[in-house]
Amino acid sequence: MPDFIFLDNPVAIHYAIPGFLLLLLLEIGVAVWQDRDWYETKDTLSSLSMGIGNAIIRLFTKTITIGAFFFLYQFRLFDLGHAWWVWVLCFFAEDLSYYAFHRGSHSIRYFWASHVVHHSSEKYNLSTALRQTWTGDLSGAWIFKAWMPLLGFHPIMIAIFGSLSLIYQFWIHTEAIDKFWRPIEWLFNTPSHHRVHHGSDVAYLDRNHGGVLIIWDRLFGTFTPEKEKPVYGLVSNIHTHNPLRIATHEWAAIGRDVWLAPDWRSRLGYLFGPPGWSHDGSRKTSEQLRQEEQQLKKTIKPGG
Repeated sequence: MPDFIFLDNPVAIHYAIPGFLLLLLLEIGVAVWQDRDWYETKDTLSSLSMGIGNAIIRLFTKTITIGAFFFLYQFRLFDLGHAWWVWVLCFFAEDLSYYAFHRGSHSIRYFWASHVVHHSSEKYNLSTALRQTWTGDLSGAWIFKAWMPLLGFHPIMIAIFGSLSLIYQFWIHTEAIDKFWRPIEWLFNTPSHHRVHHGSDVAYLDRNHGGVLIIWDRLFGTFTPEKEKPVYGLVSNIHTHNPLRIATHEWAAIGRDVWLAPDWRSRLGYLFGPPGWSHDGSRKTSEQLRQEEQQLKKTIKPGG
């Protein structure tokens, strides 16, 4: 492959940082000019701290992912090469893999422990896009894309589309943009769709997992349009701006639950069950909360 292709995810993201900061400052300026409450100083500083930590850690941990992909590539089923149509297929394959990873990060607590960091802000702005985990690569999230090098997609090709996906998703973390022309909203992940994803409203929980495209959510039944302004953050917010606690609070909670669990089945449930699962039913998963809300609506008589 040409030399310029050997840009792995952290390098590509680092090149994009000046653009991220410029857009961030622009959005802050618009918020001040229009007197919007998009930003809160301590929250923004926490998000930037998480982003800086993520960028530094990824310089080292991303080699684990790339190395794993190169190892798997040795056992590839097909030699796909680098023709234009392979690049097109790789884009769709990577975006589908991201959807699977993102959906899994909301339905498997082990992966949620890393991803929850990104949802911990009660604000929704471009700094929220930078609020990233410090443990994602270490937790083995790369397994959601492991099938791609085995099929025959070159690891660097996969990394390039992974970078482009992350760069694309930066700008959709904003309230400054309402909605686009309908065909765009139907095909692509947009600020409107992603605002839903960051909502803690029961109707919005675990919805709109797409990266660049929103078609996977439409195909697999996880799409919900934005109808009302979301309430951002977690179902139970952590109320801290301490980066270390933001990065580790869910891992600590898992440790406590596993330690106090009555049996091994419960321990596995706390590790790999959905967030909110509990052995005694004392907590609620997103699906249980949604079912309860739907049942409540059925019991309320019209006009009552």
